[in-house]
Order: sequence, then C-alpha cells, then structure tokens
Amino acid sequence: MEYKKTERGIEIKIGKCFDLKNTFDCGQCFRWNENADGSFSGIVGEKYAKVFRDGDFVVIQNATESDYKNIWENYFDLETCYDDIRKEIVLLDSRLECAVESIDGIRLLNQNAWEALCSFIISQNNNIPRIKGIVERLCENFGDKIENGYTFPSAERIAKLSVDDLAPLRAGFRARYIIDASRKVLSGEIDIEKMHTADMEECRKDLMKITGVGAKVAECTLLYGFHRLEAFPVDVWIKKALATFFNGISPENLGQYAGIAQQYIFHYSRLNPELVQAK
Repeated sequence: MEYKKTERGIEIKIGKCFDLKNTFDCGQCFRWNENADGSFSGIVGEKYAKVFRDGDFVVIQNATESDYKNIWENYFDLETCYDDIRKEIVLLDSRLECAVESIDGIRLLNQNAWEALCSFIISQNNNIPRIKGIVERLCENFGDKIENGYTFPSAERIAKLSVDDLAPLRAGFRARYIIDASRKVLSGEIDIEKMHTADMEECRKDLMKITGVGAKVAECTLLYGFHRLEAFPVDVWIKKALATFFNGISPENLGQYAGIAQQYIFHYSRLNPELVQAK
C-alpha cells in the first residue's frame, strides 16, 4: 500500500477501500471511538492512535514509519486487496452483488487474539455501547496506563483475579466466563497460538471448552481475533438472510472469504429487513 510520512503522521493512499466508520462500527472491535470531527481514536497493544480521512488518504496522526511497518500495516490489513475479494465473492453467487455493493470500505482488522476472545465473551446478549463500557472498565481497572488510556489486560493478569474482583466491570454473568477463559489460556488448555493455522473444526471445539463460549462467540473469535477469513458468525439477521433472500447460500459455499461475505450479508440484511424476514 502506498504511503508517505508527513508532519501529520503516516498518510496512506487508499481511496474508497478503507472507510473508518464502516470498519470500526461494524461490530468487530470495541476500542475505537468516533470523535466530533469524524476522526476515530483507539488503542492497539500499547499504542494510542487518532485516525482520520483526507480525500483519498487515511492519516494515522503522529505515527512514525516504524509504527506503520510494525503495527498499523498489519492491523489494518493493508496488504490485502479488498476490491479483488469483493469481485471474487460476487462470482460465487450473483445474488451477493447487491450485498457487496451495499457498503464500501470494510476491512477486517488483525486484532490481538486474547483481546478478541475476551471481548466477544463480553458481547453475549449485549449491545455495542455496553460492550464498549465493560471493555473500557476492564482496561481501566486491570490494564497498564499509557498515553490517553490503558492497555488491554493480559490473560495472566486476569487469571489471578476472582469474579468478585471483576465486580467494577458490571459484566454480570460474563465475569465468570472471562475468568475461566483467562485460566484456560494461561494453562495452555486453550492454545491460542496454534489457532492461526490449525484445523478450523479443532479450533472451534477448543474455544467451546471455555465456559460460556458457544458457536457464535467461537466463530467471532476466529474471524476477528485470528483473522480466519473462512469463519462465518451467525446471528439472527444472518439466519434470516440465508433462509430467505439468500436461500441456498451457505458458509461452505463462500470458501476462504466467507467471513468477509458475512459482513456484506449482515449489512444488506439490516438495510433491507423486508427482504430477509422469515416467511
């Protein structure tokens, strides 16, 4: 991806294939927040960033070239051509063209696997503002202080805590699940490192050994935490879509980019509820 270092930071020439709002607000991440000027602020690892659009450029404010090469290029998946993926998805089934064209610029982020697992445990039976609040309180109480915020606490840090220790999060029943996940990851019972490349069915089964982790949380973790683009989370909107307007299309049909196709199907379904209501 073409970029340049300027006094503003790193400027990436990317055109329409990176829309900040569509990427940060699609439900894949919970530590990016929109500012009054339309920019977004967030924390990745130990790095705070402010990101904004300027014409065909996305600007990562105050970032160095080292930051770009070591963090942001991979995190924003900038070496992947989403235009080519969109074309490939449409070739799988012409009905998907309307879904693909319904939204521009979604990119699937390369997030930290432990953070994604924990975040999607928190996401159960929850809405995005409340998920963000719980995640932020988790970081404020148990993460490390950095510029403009806190890091996401490690599994090792959380594993030493009790459910009562997590009371300030106001996470409810999810607190027990968070503790269980941290201890199973720390002990090696859940080997999250291998999940970047291991057999998908094996990964799903392993993740569901964690108390409270079902099929949807496992699938979200694989897609958003391990960048397993073949993963396909199913919620009520996806179920309706695949049973009605997109009847006959299955995750297996969608191949290596099923998870990206899922984003388009989800967005199209929300825009057109009359087409995907169960009959």
